[in-house]
Amino acid sequence: MDRKTAGFISFGIIIFIVYAFGLHTFEAIWSFPSQRAVPLMVLALVGTGIYATIKLGFPQIKYLKHGINVTKGVYDDPNDEGDLNHFKALTTALSATVGIGNIAGVATAIYYGGPGALFWMWVTAFFGTTLKYAECTLSLKYREMDALGKTAGGPMYTIENGLGKNWRWMAVSFASFAVICSFATGNSIQSFTVSDQLYSEFSSILGSTNFLMIKHEIISGFGVSLFQFIIGILMAVIVGMVIIGGISRIGNFTGYLAPFMALIYVVSAGLIILFNIDKIGYSFGLIFTMAFDPPATIAGTGGGILMTMLWGIKRGLYSNEAGQGSAAIAHSTAKTKYSVREGAVAMLGPYIDTLIICTMTGLVIISTGAWKHTEYFVKISASSIDEMDQALNAGIYQGRELFNSSLLTSYAFKQGLSFLFSFGDKIVTLSVLLFALSTAIAWSFYGNRAAVYLFGEKAIVPYLYVYVFFTFVGGIAELEAIWAFGDAALGIMTFPNLISIILLTGVLKKMTGEYFSKEHVPVR
Repeated sequence: MDRKTAGFISFGIIIFIVYAFGLHTFEAIWSFPSQRAVPLMVLALVGTGIYATIKLGFPQIKYLKHGINVTKGVYDDPNDEGDLNHFKALTTALSATVGIGNIAGVATAIYYGGPGALFWMWVTAFFGTTLKYAECTLSLKYREMDALGKTAGGPMYTIENGLGKNWRWMAVSFASFAVICSFATGNSIQSFTVSDQLYSEFSSILGSTNFLMIKHEIISGFGVSLFQFIIGILMAVIVGMVIIGGISRIGNFTGYLAPFMALIYVVSAGLIILFNIDKIGYSFGLIFTMAFDPPATIAGTGGGILMTMLWGIKRGLYSNEAGQGSAAIAHSTAKTKYSVREGAVAMLGPYIDTLIICTMTGLVIISTGAWKHTEYFVKISASSIDEMDQALNAGIYQGRELFNSSLLTSYAFKQGLSFLFSFGDKIVTLSVLLFALSTAIAWSFYGNRAAVYLFGEKAIVPYLYVYVFFTFVGGIAELEAIWAFGDAALGIMTFPNLISIILLTGVLKKMTGEYFSKEHVPVR
């Protein structure tokens, strides 16, 4: 069966399952089934990361310095096959991961799972670094070149070319969910977060009764304001203007935007941490304590340590995409004759994304006391179930308004930077806008490549139209629905990638040994 036919069948099956059984059928991989203490996704992601780390001898430690040197460009050879140099390949991948996951994702993890969720984000990142190395190295090895000399790579090619044609069904499955995931985590969540953040900002300026801000009920329980509608259109237009240019324009755009936006955010977070340096020790204490010993009331409401672990790993995966396979599509465009070389570069992603930027966000939220404006704090502090339910329904507890997603981070930045100025939350608003645009633009390439794998080059234009449309849809969507959609697609596309890593670990180990047994002389 050819890829196109298999692709149509795959999408047909997915649509039928969603229609017949609902989206929760796919989302269940993150849940706690009665027959299993730990969610399947947690077992698969962390388990594969630990296995690959031991099998390859902790590459995230041994080869980190080499990855830094490669990223600096000392081994760059313009004559090597590929589309982007090592630095631009990394920034393209980072632009998809350094984003809403660092702002809204961390906040959501703490909102539901408490400070301890940050620890499990670290665990996901550490072992995920090996997964990044594995998936990106293999994608370089098994990538293809089209008639114009452009690269075509990613887990779908790794599966088909590395495991053989009999595994095409799994490659098609990955590509199908990669397309769906690009519509969800790639752009809908990005435009939703921008819309939600800007709506909150302008509501405080114009007032909730302004004609732009009034939400009109479209269907029962779902309302949209004219402001959100406008933001959705603007996001769609901006994203559409950039992605039409292909990977070269995307690489140039992200090569400048990703470092700039990260610098603004990191410097601001760093100032808050320095100002609250006396509380950082206490903050780390909360992280470690609540990671392994959450209060009894949390366990009583369903999950305890497992719930904290779940939210940390979910948002850890969303933050750095390690094991998901998406970043491998960007890294497979690198100009290099050595697959392992780009794999070493890819390892820098989780370090930058989760271990540095997400940690800074978490410390800002905890050290400023903003974490007390969360559902988690309500659950551990309420004197009764009735008091808890009443607070959660009202969105207020002990005089504190409850904040989720990027609004929690905004509140933390406003409080944390109040010693300098009163508009610290505006930095988060700017970061959300830049991060979201960058992520949406980078993910368009991921979904584009997956669509081409399935249906050929003719699929590019229709895909881009649908992608731009979902950018608009995200701007008017609701939080729970859009995150559920994203989590489901993100989780399921991860499984084929993890299976290919496990089956090809022997090949990867041999490649690694051969590469590092040679002397690598810098080109410049």
